[in-house]
Order: sequence, then C-alpha cells, then structure tokens
Amino acid sequence: MTTDEAPTAHDGSAFSEQVDGRAGVVRARGHLSVQAADLLTGTATTLHREGHRRVLLDLQAVRGIDDAGLLLLEQLQETIAARGGRVVVLAPRRPSEP
Repeated sequence: MTTDEAPTAHDGSAFSEQVDGRAGVVRARGHLSVQAADLLTGTATTLHREGHRRVLLDLQAVRGIDDAGLLLLEQLQETIAARGGRVVVLAPRRPSEP
C-alpha cells in the first residue's frame, strides 16, 4: 500500500489527502477549496492513467466544499468517464440533525 499526504492551507483549515495507489483510493480531509480540488483531480487522474478504471474519492472527512471545488470534481468525473473510467465519490458526512 502506498500512502502519501499532501496538506494545503485554506482560511486556517488544512486539507490533506491520503493515497492508496494499489487500491485506487484517495481519502481526503479538511476543507475542499478549488486549490485542494485541483490537487485531488491531479491525484485521481494519475491513478486512472496508472491503470485504475475506477478511482474512489473518500470525502467523508471533508468539512466543507467550495462551489468551484465541487465544479472541478464534477468535471473530473466527466473527464474520467470519457476515457472509459469511473470516479466514485463517498460524500462528506452530514452532522446529525436534532
């Protein structure tokens, strides 16, 4: 298993991703800004190029997503699909409502 972490800062909250290159999984945490989504897109694209037909983005530990970051993730899904692959996204957990 390959594990890499790449932190970026955004308004005092950090973003990091942990990559499992053997399984084609990226686990992200923190705030998913447009810059963080760009990093995530690059990682997912690399995994797909390395032979993963399905790339799993685990965003369950993400605390917030900018609109521009969300748009980049949607574009990533379309791009990988056009190349015969698939991006599966595990959505961020919502706080339980009272």
